[in-house]
Amino acid sequence: MTAIAATMQAFFTERLAAQRRASPDTIAAYRDALRMLIGFAAERTGTLPCRLDVADLDAPMIAAFLDHLEHERGNSIRTRNARLAAIHSLFAYAALRHPEHAADIERVLAIPPKKADQAIITFLTDDEASALLAAPDRATRTGRRDHAWITLAIQTGLRASELTALARGDVHLGAGAYVACHGKGRKDRITPLTPGTAATLRTWLAERAGTPGDPLFGTIRGGPVSRDALQQRLTVYAAAAGRSCPSLASKNITPHVLRHTAAMRLLHAGNDITVIALWLGHFSGVPKLSQTVSFRTDARGECQTFWIPCAM
Repeated sequence: MTAIAATMQAFFTERLAAQRRASPDTIAAYRDALRMLIGFAAERTGTLPCRLDVADLDAPMIAAFLDHLEHERGNSIRTRNARLAAIHSLFAYAALRHPEHAADIERVLAIPPKKADQAIITFLTDDEASALLAAPDRATRTGRRDHAWITLAIQTGLRASELTALARGDVHLGAGAYVACHGKGRKDRITPLTPGTAATLRTWLAERAGTPGDPLFGTIRGGPVSRDALQQRLTVYAAAAGRSCPSLASKNITPHVLRHTAAMRLLHAGNDITVIALWLGHFSGVPKLSQTVSFRTDARGECQTFWIPCAM
């Protein structure tokens, strides 16, 4: 077994899975990036994938692979940089295990990410959000379910993965209503609910009978709705809402746009950026302590105070 083969196996089993406890999505993304790199290098060098070594994956080969991603596979700069991050992570780990290849590894680690144009953040205005919320047919169970999760997404800014992972027991509708979620990077947080959102979820929970561990937003068969399904339903509702709100026609509405909408509502209500970051689960630069935080959830409303436990 070559040095890179043994290192790559240990990288996934020891470094990512055991030491960093990386999420399945992160492991899958790194796996796909490195699998494409190995396939590309094997084709370029005429060497079997199992025979490739560190010297075969030098800086020129990595640079050629990154160009291949952009120009032949049509990957965006953001995707290209994500693939490079996976490669950097592997080689940083290899540097500790194979100092004899330090020079080759150092040159790979020196490859910088590529600067990308900053995309304009898309979010919904109040009129657009109202039109979107009116689109689901609440005479049907699916329409009521979709109205509930869209309402929750616009108010809380939960990620699509967080919405699909919610269970009935994650919603707490007593005094100081909130929803608890297991977020990106294995970070747990709770997000307060406004009275309107709490009322919508209370109605949905009364219909969505089951145990606390059942999916909050389930399919007819009882399983959790998928992220692809969220996007598909959102596309249908955006098209319908566009007939009464023409400005929606120029926007590509995704679950992440609903997250942006929540952030912009908090910003327009006068909240500090660090408070918004805490709300959305971006903990970098935010005190990593449980704390009492005041949120303005409406530009016209009064300040509401919530205790936010930040489980890190």
